[in-house]
Amino acid sequence: MAKPHVTMEVGNDGVAVVTLVNPPVNALAIPSKYLPLPLSVLTINLRFFFVIDCVEFDGDAVIAGLKEKFDEATRRNDVKALVLTGKGGRFSGGFDINVFQKVHATGDISLMPDVSVELVVNTIEDCKKPVVAAVEGLALGGGLELAMGCHARIAAPKTQLGLPELTLGVIPGFGGTQRLPRLLGLSKAIEIMLFSKPIMSEEGKKLGLIDAIVPSQELLKVSRQWALDISERRKPWLRSLHRTDKIGSLSEAREVLKAARQQAKKIAPNVPQHQACLDVMEEGIIHGGYNGVLKEAKVFKELVMTETSKGLVHVFFAQRMTSKGKSRFQGNEIARYDQACDCEILEIPKVTDVGLKPRHIRKVAVIGGGLMGSGIATAFIVSNIHVVLKEINSEYLQKGTKTIEANVRSLVTRGKLTRDKADKALSMLKGALDYSDFKDVDMVIEAVIESVPLKQKIFSEIEKVCPPHCILASNTSTIDLNLVGEKTSSQDRIIGAHFFSPAHIMPLLEIVRTEKTSAQAILDLMTVGKTIKKVPVVVGNCTGFAVNRAFFPYTQSALILVHLGVDVFRIDKLISSFGLPMGPFQLQDLSGYGVALAVGKEFANAFPDRTFQSPLIDLLVKDGRNGKTNGKGYYIYEKGSKPRPDPSVLPVIEESRRLTNIMPNGKPINITDKEIVEMILFPVVNEACRVLDEGVVVRASDLDTASVLGMSFPSYRGGIVFWADLVGPKHVYDSLKKWSQRFGDFYKPSKFLEERATGGIPLSAPASSSSGSRSRM
Repeated sequence: MAKPHVTMEVGNDGVAVVTLVNPPVNALAIPSKYLPLPLSVLTINLRFFFVIDCVEFDGDAVIAGLKEKFDEATRRNDVKALVLTGKGGRFSGGFDINVFQKVHATGDISLMPDVSVELVVNTIEDCKKPVVAAVEGLALGGGLELAMGCHARIAAPKTQLGLPELTLGVIPGFGGTQRLPRLLGLSKAIEIMLFSKPIMSEEGKKLGLIDAIVPSQELLKVSRQWALDISERRKPWLRSLHRTDKIGSLSEAREVLKAARQQAKKIAPNVPQHQACLDVMEEGIIHGGYNGVLKEAKVFKELVMTETSKGLVHVFFAQRMTSKGKSRFQGNEIARYDQACDCEILEIPKVTDVGLKPRHIRKVAVIGGGLMGSGIATAFIVSNIHVVLKEINSEYLQKGTKTIEANVRSLVTRGKLTRDKADKALSMLKGALDYSDFKDVDMVIEAVIESVPLKQKIFSEIEKVCPPHCILASNTSTIDLNLVGEKTSSQDRIIGAHFFSPAHIMPLLEIVRTEKTSAQAILDLMTVGKTIKKVPVVVGNCTGFAVNRAFFPYTQSALILVHLGVDVFRIDKLISSFGLPMGPFQLQDLSGYGVALAVGKEFANAFPDRTFQSPLIDLLVKDGRNGKTNGKGYYIYEKGSKPRPDPSVLPVIEESRRLTNIMPNGKPINITDKEIVEMILFPVVNEACRVLDEGVVVRASDLDTASVLGMSFPSYRGGIVFWADLVGPKHVYDSLKKWSQRFGDFYKPSKFLEERATGGIPLSAPASSSSGSRSRM
């Protein structure tokens, strides 16, 4: 890969074309003196580990190179005007967030270059010669901020524009908080920044962000002429930082900002960057754009050092590590522009390192058309993969088909799918009541109820009718796959394809390998997972696998607290305030009590020493409750209304407390809000330690990704392991030890946690740091 650099060509017309060259997306890289840190340093300080080539980024040639070329063009008498563009059909994907890693690892904020004033204001915007941005493909983050510093912006059709910095826990740092409101108005600028919502150049033109849209082949020609027209005063010479015409009066601006602050409290209650962004915007409105830029730079650096930014940046890289990795990663601000990333499939031991190539999956059979099966089928057909949906009778088949049709219609309504693509997707679905259409399928996914005998029967049957190359997958969420495939002779083809509900929307796919699963089957499922736009995480085989295994104590510890006298609704409120979408009891209502009973039984059999036997769910069912399914559980569910606590459930809870009788001296315990959250989540950390110790996941960051994407653990906390390292393994260990002495072995710290806490080692450090570790991978 060529080193990043900036070129300049001066034409006979007197226009200097300055071009960013840093493929694939022309990221604004870091200075060359800042080399990537060794893996060991990243491991201890960042608490995640991914392969990063220790090579020189030579980013001086981008940021410093820009200044050098602008200075040269300003001095030269043969240059009348400048055009700034990017090579390869992309303007710039923005600031390279590899810098964030290094700041978080070292604590050295000086690694962040001060370029907002020096480059964007002094060099570009205040240039003595007009500058026009020729924008194509994308201009995101710092890339868009560079373009906004120019005196005009000419764009190719369908160019993506946006400022996604808030998704990384920071705010725009190159003047975006000041220039975007001045170019397109305060309300729209707030929407784009607070929601990290990109727009296309066509909308940008209507709003005033873009001055003209021209075909790609004419982009440079028109941009050059536009620059000359400004130079010769045929077009206005506009410095966006000086504009106020779209801001409105001070009172109007303050009303807009006030409403935005209320909205930010609802959408992002636990993170600082949204309110900080609004504060910085207000500074510029009251005291002028230049003062706003100065405050923006100061606040940006403060936010980079927050735990929120550390968590979000960690999740950004951890998620990409599940399916990408070995080659040098172009980490830039376009978090969703994966097509541009020049990365390979992540190296999974004994899978991607044995010379195999993935086979093409053209046709998939799904057994079971219930909630999970219909969602899985939807995910495949909208990704242009043929699906055979099998059910046991025509009534169930019709119901499953209608659910799939409703799923696809919902995607159209939400703008995720065009009508033409929806029609094509539905044409790729075929219903079946027997196995006659299984003779040419490449993969079968079983998605029936959690019953070992039923699953064993199904796998015995499909082994006989499917072709020899066919992958035999189960969507079981808890059952050991060795039991599922016990009565087959094709255990090398048996694998877990654990989707999360709703399967066509939730992004996580747990790929569960047994000791006998072939490397080819794993590689194929990893590849098809990416095809259907899932984030595949390869995990080892055990009850509950990685995510459900780590989080099974979540509900257990909540139940213990209830039986110790803590209010159900207080628990739910505190967990929601922590950042999960709902508390454990509302989640029980949503999932249904049948699921809770079935899953609870599996975990009780697998881990009898750390399960809590509670009669509460049985009592709820006996009282005629089944959660959201029948509108009555811990909460009351009425159409068109939010769930509200049901006071009539309290006598049922009291009866359960009476039967378990674990309250000390028969009285409710006194406990703080902080202790409630920790008593629910620290047992999850403890089980996550066992998952790490047993090698159920390849790396700790995989478990972080899985917890965020599968359990909706707040991404700004970085995932369950990352969060535990921030809290401190010793605090987790000491707390669990104290609770185990008071309330029993459920809270007993694992050996892995004890070793890490007493040794001062992060939980996410490599498994080799813990002498007792053993691998399932």
